[in-house]
Amino acid sequence: MSNEIRVRFAPSPTGYLHVGSLRTALYNYLYAKKVGGKFILRIEDTDQTRYVDGAVENLLNTLKAMGLEYDEGPDKGGEFGPYYQSERTEIYNKYVQELLDKGTAYRCFCTPEELDKMREECKAKRLDTRYDGRCRNLTENEINEHLKNGDKYVIRLKVPKEGEITFYDVVREKVTFQWDTVDDQVLVKSDGFPTYHLANVVDDHLMEITHVIRGEEWLPSVPKHLFLYESFGWKPPKMCHLPLLLNSDKSKLSKRQGDVAVEDFLNKGYLPETLLNFVALLGWHAPGDQEFYTLAELEKAFSLKRINKSGSVFDMEKLNWMNGQYLRNTDLKIIAEYARKYFEKAEYHIPNEKHYFELVDIARNRIHKLDEVTEFAKPFFGELEFSDEDKTILGSQSAQTLFKFWAENIADSTELNEELINELLKRSAQELEIKGKNLYPPLRLALYGSAHGPELPTIMDILGKDEVINRFQKLIK
Repeated sequence: MSNEIRVRFAPSPTGYLHVGSLRTALYNYLYAKKVGGKFILRIEDTDQTRYVDGAVENLLNTLKAMGLEYDEGPDKGGEFGPYYQSERTEIYNKYVQELLDKGTAYRCFCTPEELDKMREECKAKRLDTRYDGRCRNLTENEINEHLKNGDKYVIRLKVPKEGEITFYDVVREKVTFQWDTVDDQVLVKSDGFPTYHLANVVDDHLMEITHVIRGEEWLPSVPKHLFLYESFGWKPPKMCHLPLLLNSDKSKLSKRQGDVAVEDFLNKGYLPETLLNFVALLGWHAPGDQEFYTLAELEKAFSLKRINKSGSVFDMEKLNWMNGQYLRNTDLKIIAEYARKYFEKAEYHIPNEKHYFELVDIARNRIHKLDEVTEFAKPFFGELEFSDEDKTILGSQSAQTLFKFWAENIADSTELNEELINELLKRSAQELEIKGKNLYPPLRLALYGSAHGPELPTIMDILGKDEVINRFQKLIK
């Protein structure tokens, strides 16, 4: 075994990538980058009942979209493969037999019905509903009789029933569990597939994982895992359990309270750069008060020692604010490229690239996420809608005079440009004696559908000469 630091992200293909899982992947990635180690992707697909078609492809695409490149994985290979657990069952069979031979695991022949009955009886008596270990001490003859009858069985871990186990966690520091609170975990299911617990330990050892960085919901599993390491005579990796992500009401972040899939956030127009920056700060903090980081900056600044113990609230207002900052300060070409799919979906076609960039530039200063860009652009496409108050303004004598004057002068010009627009604004004030709130708001309202919005030269440039004249003429009585 080398001295190289090796970490892994090991999701199950049960759906989309949760933002909590994104944080786990990110912290593993950042730590590997910080220390010059390796970041491994492993697909834990032993639970075939929860497998979702397309989930692996979605996972790989999402990690790619987020810029989290792994060194070894399903589509990259590596000397420690296969990287799908479902392709490693023969490996697990060898090790579970070793546990049976050593007496640290046993066959449990209890049927699902028997287990349900046991739980119900315990529940009625207000007793512990965990498995009571009734198959722990079956004799060899009893086991052989079950096997002879073809009875289905699972294989369970035979954990100690007395004493305690203490271990060190990078975030939690000293952690102690009483053994009588730890259940005899199922290691191999009746279908022959291993559970997470066995496959996880075997794979982490064989893949030479040095640090296990994962969510704190796995903390109660550590005693079982360490017992497995001890049973095999292996050195365990260092443990690092990340704090929970919370809703604003301090409950665990879940689908019930809104979108939690990374793909949902990306589809709504949150930038990958924003999500990485935002998620990185949910449970970790740098020495200073810096809030905005590129991925490269995070790689340099990250430290496991600066991960918080307490849960972090997933603050949507903060995320929206941060995404707005990224939209305004990221290179316009990058934002325009991200925005294209929203224009295509709305079937808004802007053949002139200059006008498209102008529109995106205006919009990004007024929105928080890119799926709002087409709502901002909507006035440039199709019919405008006016309120009764708008119609009163548009129908006033001064507004009508203004529209006729502009329509005639634009029609007589060879080109609609900023110079002409500024000239007509000046003449409107001087010749028509229309100024201030009677000049700009009616013009903007007639062309954009709102008294507030982009500058008039920008609106007219995007609309083009013919459409500007058309919009004025439609309003002239």
